[in-house]
Amino acid sequence: MARPDGKLSFDLDPVDHGPKDECGVFGVWAPGEDVAKLTYYGLYALQHRGQESAGIATSDGKHLSVYKDIGLVSQVFDETTLNAMQGHLSIGHCRYSTTGGNIWQNAQPTLGDTPHGTLALAHNGNLVNSADLYDRLLAKNGGKRPERGELAQGNTTDTALVTALLKEHSFESLEEAALDLLPTLSGAFCLVFMDEQALYAARDPQGVRPLVLGRLDRGWVIASETAALDIVGASLVREVEPGEFITIDEDGLRSQRFASAQAAGCVFEYVYLARPDTTIAGRSVYESRVEMGRQLAREHKVEADLVMPTPESGTPAAIGYAQESGIPFGNGLVKNAYVGRTFIQPSQTIRQLGIRLKLNPLRSVVEGKRLVVIDDSIVRGNTQRALVRMLREAGAKEVHIRISSPPVKWPCFYGIDFASRSELIANGLTIDEIRQSLSADSLGYISEDGMIAATEQPRERLCTACFTGKYPIELPHEDRRGKSILDKVSGGPLAGTAAEVTVERPVAHKPDHAQAISLETRAGSSSLEKKFEDPAQQSQPARPGCEPGPDAELEDLVLPQDTLPAAECGTDREAG
Repeated sequence: MARPDGKLSFDLDPVDHGPKDECGVFGVWAPGEDVAKLTYYGLYALQHRGQESAGIATSDGKHLSVYKDIGLVSQVFDETTLNAMQGHLSIGHCRYSTTGGNIWQNAQPTLGDTPHGTLALAHNGNLVNSADLYDRLLAKNGGKRPERGELAQGNTTDTALVTALLKEHSFESLEEAALDLLPTLSGAFCLVFMDEQALYAARDPQGVRPLVLGRLDRGWVIASETAALDIVGASLVREVEPGEFITIDEDGLRSQRFASAQAAGCVFEYVYLARPDTTIAGRSVYESRVEMGRQLAREHKVEADLVMPTPESGTPAAIGYAQESGIPFGNGLVKNAYVGRTFIQPSQTIRQLGIRLKLNPLRSVVEGKRLVVIDDSIVRGNTQRALVRMLREAGAKEVHIRISSPPVKWPCFYGIDFASRSELIANGLTIDEIRQSLSADSLGYISEDGMIAATEQPRERLCTACFTGKYPIELPHEDRRGKSILDKVSGGPLAGTAAEVTVERPVAHKPDHAQAISLETRAGSSSLEKKFEDPAQQSQPARPGCEPGPDAELEDLVLPQDTLPAAECGTDREAG
């Protein structure tokens, strides 16, 4: 899909969505360093966590600047923009929408004026009590909807809600205001925020999403994953503890608790979400995935000629399966890494090629072979169904599917938009019925115990809700939760609303739809916002709510027949 500036977005089709997982956050306090570029590279390392929009905020102690736009990190920022963003502290964000759609107004970091200066905030996770927090905001404003700030400008995210609650407070500092607000937030949240002088970070009491603290020679780094520390040359100090609030300024680092820890880290970070070169709770994600593959081989043996992964998420587990089973490992599929991010919208004729736009089988490798195909999960089943069909067309003798996580039966409310329960293939079918639907010769999922053992974490410290339906954080009633909850309480989708932003100093020349924001510190100012109408934004409709699974980037390419059970598309082949 073309953007207003003529560049390409990552969508293949207006109604199909590219690869999305959740969000990545990054923060750095380092006088003397080029913090904007450090943040850029940190976000680059976290790009897998969100590909919809990206943004960076910096401060030199007097001025706070924010630059954000729809697109990948490399599309949003260039050398000119980064060189103009000077300062000694910075935060950054790459987004995948959980609450609120993918519109420019919802890009992060969010911005707000406080009694003591300016606030910029980035968030990874998803709050489950947004409706209650909005009610609190209304009560604070005498029952009136916000007339200023990002919520009034069309932002429909829980991040903007937190910003609104933080920005108008009666405390002596932003630090005190945060310590008052944080205990009232419920759900998964890793917050990295800043004012002109200090960097702040907070992690929810359950520690659902990862957040780590790193050390530079001349400063500190906060990031979603250790891989982002590696890319900027920071050494890992420790994880930010669940329920911990950190302040970093010229006086050093201060740690305070706003809640007691009730650890429930997301097990799906080990299965799929995190980069394989990341470490979570002292455990290598790569080693966890390899061990899941080994355990899968112990639990579901099969006579075969080749073990092959679904690139790339299935690769570590496939290596483990091959090691344990003694069956040779090989690559039976070639992946085009560029499709799904910057790709011209295909014609109907080209779309009929389906998943071959992304993956193509190596006929010389798979022909006449009994294959064990390893993947990390099955959500709707469309991708696996297409792969089985494609491998059989390439001459595979048998196709045995092995999955390195248990059946996904429940949606996630903590930052991953799985499909709804009705769309989850494992929710209504037995494992053998799923096998028949995929037209596979056999199908095996790793056991819940086997998956958990591979993480080397105690069961009671993990969230397994998407597999078990046991949610560690209490959920509100159905009408008080959901991706569009703030669209509802705000009177409907707000895409196309003219954004009100403070434009005091252009950061760099960029296309009209990408606005640079610079705020000068003004204690108690009542008129920081100025109307700024953006025709490009007004012409962009709101994207519908998207609910991608781990295989979303491939599901964009499946053909219509791949969305049907095998029996309904004329391929009701039974296993031999």
